[in-house]
Amino acid sequence: MQVTATEDVAAPIDHVFAELTAFDAIERQALRRGIDVRRKFRTPMPKPGEGWEAQFRFRGKERTATVELLQFDAPQHLQFAGASGGLETTTQIDLVPLSPNRTRVTVAFKMSPKTLSARLLVQSFKLARSRINTRFRDRMAQYAREIEAKLVKSA
Repeated sequence: MQVTATEDVAAPIDHVFAELTAFDAIERQALRRGIDVRRKFRTPMPKPGEGWEAQFRFRGKERTATVELLQFDAPQHLQFAGASGGLETTTQIDLVPLSPNRTRVTVAFKMSPKTLSARLLVQSFKLARSRINTRFRDRMAQYAREIEAKLVKSA
């Protein structure tokens, strides 16, 4: 199953990429949502092949997930791979400058089940596909407005 969203952000591509790769801030957001995140790298910015390990509660069970940075092509492209149980994910983020102060961000999130229980989980997501797509697009729009607000504050 794949979920894709595209959003135009009223900010230069370098600012948008910097916000998308502000991993300290993203880790703090995850911690506020009850996700225990641990870095598997020591530098401020991960290199391809490095990533995170997370523990969280989902559908009443304690889960563990790993996320690894696959590609880092500043400022146009990021790609991550994740795994939790029998579910493998790929997240691809592409940035395209539309003008000096406007950037189009496209996020594609793909889930691939590798076990029967993961197939059942993905099947339940497919049944709620339209609601998941709507929530994903709404969250992308909200994040785009947050990036724009940070640009205004820093100016």
